[in-house]
Order: sequence, then structure tokens, then C-alpha cells
Amino acid sequence: MKLLSRLVLVITLTATSVVAQTKVTPPKNKYTPQQDVQIGREAAAEVRKEYPVINDSQISGYLERLGDRLVEAAPRELNNPVFEYSFSPVNLKDINAFALPGGPMFVNRGMIEAASSEGQVAGVMAHELAHVLLRHGTANATKAQGFQIGALAGAIAGAVIGGGWGQIIQQGSQFGLGTWLMKYSREYERQADLVGAQIMARAGYDPRELARMFEIIQKQGGNGGPEWLSSHPNPGNRTQYIAQEAAQLRIAPHPSEAGFQQAKQRFASMPPARTMAELERSGGMGGGGNSRSDGGGSVGRVGEAVPAPSRQYRTVQGGQLFTVSVPSNWQALTTNNAIKYVPLNAYGDYRGETTMTHGVEVGVARSASRDLAQATQTLIDSFVRGNDGMRQVGAEEYFRLSGRNAIVTPLVGRSALGGNERVDVHTTMLNNGDLFYLLTVVPEREGGTYSQAFDRVVNSVRINDR
Repeated sequence: MKLLSRLVLVITLTATSVVAQTKVTPPKNKYTPQQDVQIGREAAAEVRKEYPVINDSQISGYLERLGDRLVEAAPRELNNPVFEYSFSPVNLKDINAFALPGGPMFVNRGMIEAASSEGQVAGVMAHELAHVLLRHGTANATKAQGFQIGALAGAIAGAVIGGGWGQIIQQGSQFGLGTWLMKYSREYERQADLVGAQIMARAGYDPRELARMFEIIQKQGGNGGPEWLSSHPNPGNRTQYIAQEAAQLRIAPHPSEAGFQQAKQRFASMPPARTMAELERSGGMGGGGNSRSDGGGSVGRVGEAVPAPSRQYRTVQGGQLFTVSVPSNWQALTTNNAIKYVPLNAYGDYRGETTMTHGVEVGVARSASRDLAQATQTLIDSFVRGNDGMRQVGAEEYFRLSGRNAIVTPLVGRSALGGNERVDVHTTMLNNGDLFYLLTVVPEREGGTYSQAFDRVVNSVRINDR
């Protein structure tokens, strides 16, 4: 997935000034601009269903005017007339913004509240607009051959939304595809930085405000890193090369920031926004041993006897990302951006919660770090926070999973069936920087019955993320 077309950087003179700017050549793309629009339109419809989009005329109108100003300043040779632009504010505290293929853009309230100037908001939006203009989403899809338009739209929307909602949207699409489509390479990030800086200058904003906003995002993200940076990795020397590009550009007259200040005041009069994690928890979603989700069906009736693992195994696929062998009497369910393999009576509603008591869950988690230990600890922390009574009960151990370095972390939690459950979390890094995990869960009193089956499942995993 890292085989990207080479970024072509040449110096050219603009048609309207004597200053120079860096020319950026869009990457190879097998999709048409019309297909970009179709993918973005379908994905945006799903996002709007599940995201708390702000229906406030003052805030929505402000964001639309700012977005239109940036589109007007976009390079004409990249701004395809078929693109359908929209700019939607989202009532979430997380510092995040994203644009879908073909033009729909969503900006979290937290991004605007974190900014100290309109130029910083405009910088992030110009950066996202550049991804649309350079068609980076479908350029990523070009490298993942064999996917239909509908599957792409569902995978993109599922990757953006995440959690149980994302699972529902991604059903029918290839497992793991969404995170690849929406996680840009450092090369694509540099392209979007440069084109975004050029858009800013023509719209009347100092491109150095974009670099300042990146620094704010990094600082406010804390040790784990904010969501925006997990899908927009820093190419390195970002502040330096944006400043160098800014020095080559002629900045148009600066617009009034009255609308920005009014939007900030409007936000201050509203109830505090929730984080995405809080929104998911309020919808009954979580992770780990007693995982909760919006759907995914059930396998038998939780609370009744669970059969021992079959001695016969079958090999199953998780899209094009992995294969694994599981007991033949286990069934597959897609939930919470993961695939669960469970025996009869081990998954379903139990006392008002969707519960998993026995089986295996395989998933991909976005990570702000490429360090396996750090990324694993972040995932473990999320499991512990999401499950009352869960705790780590031993040191992590390193081993090999599908020929790569991996870690297994032992946890203990409360079983819905009474007593404790044992949860072992196996993690390894994917080539795109995401974290692949496989967790096993079983009541402690039945651990001996399942240990051999779990060992065989883990040893059978084969990951294919080239």
C-alpha cells in the first residue's frame, strides 16, 4: 500500500504575478471525477445520518461562505466543474475535519474552537480541499484493485464514522479497506499542504497560519494524538516547507474575520459539545470482552450452554486483509469495525446489553503512533476504559504474528455469565501504520477448554497488506 506515484515538484510562474509557486501533479487515478462525486455523495449521505451535523443558520452559513471563498481560489486546472462542494459543521469536541471525494467537507466544532484566527480554520479547510482537488481518496483506491463504487463509498463512510455505526455502513465492503482509503500518505500530505497554502494565499490568508494550526492540533491532541493527525501524518519539516512556500506567494487582501468571531460567540452560547467517544458510548457502543454494538445479530441465546470448539477447522477471509482458521462450529459476525468468530450462544443480547462471552474478535484500529508498544497501550487503555472491572493482569509478551513483531497483553474482566473472563489481546502493526488486533475471550473457568483452539487460531493468521 506504500507504492505511491512519485511527487513531481517543479517551479513555475503564476499567470497573474511575478512570484513563483510549487507545481503539484495529481497522482495516478483510474477513477473518473464523476465517480469521485458519486462516491462522495453516497458516503456523505451516510455520514450526515450518523454525525450530529449543526443545523444553525449562522454557523452553517459562515462555514459555507468560508468554503466558497476557498473554492473560488482553487487552481482552475484542478477544480473540476463536476465536483459538488458542501461544508457542514459537526457538533463534536474532537479536533477533526475531513473531506470526501468529489467535494463534501465536514468540520468539527472542536476544530473551530481550537483556532485562534480564521486563517487557521481556512488553512485546515484549504488542506482538505486540496485532497479533493488532487483526488487523493480515489488515488488511494486505485492502488487497492478490484473494488466497486458502492463498496468504496461504504468503506469510506465507515472509516470516517467508526464505531458501531461505521460497522453497519461498511457491511458488504472489503474489511479494512476504509482505513486505507481515508489515511493519506506523507507524500499526499505534502501535496495537500502545498496546494492548500496556494489556495490560502489567493483567498487572502497567510499560509503560515496553516502551519500554526497544525502545531495547535498536535499540542492539544496530547500524548495519544488527535484523530485528525491519525489520518493526516506529518510529512516532516512541515512548518519549514509551508513557510518557504508562503515566501513565494503573493497574499491577496485579508478578508474580515467578523464571521469567525460571531461563530465562536455562537458556540459559546451553546451547550458543550461531546466527544466522538462519548457519542458512541451514549449509543451503547464500546469494545473489548463484553463488547456492545448497534447490531450484527446474535448467535443463539446468551446464557445457554456454549459448545466446545470443534476439532474441525475452516479458513475464512477478512476481505483482502487477512485469513484465519477457526473451529468449524463458529460463526462470523461483523460488528464494531471488526469481525467476530463465535460459537453458538456466545454472542447476542443479554440483560439489555449486546454481549460476547466466548470467541475471537479481529479488527483494525487507527493509530497515531507507529511504535507497536505505544499503539498497543493506547488500544488496551480503550478496552479497559470501555469495560467496567477490566484490568491488565500480567506483563505483555512479544511474539511473532504472521511473520511480524507482535505483542500479547493479558486482561481480566467481568463475565456477563458471572465470575471473571480472560481476554488476551494480540497486536501487530500494518504497513499503513494502523494497528491490527486479535483478541480472544472466554470465562476463566472454561479457559482450559479453549486454550488449544485459541492458540491454533492465532498461529493461523496470515496478513496481506502489501
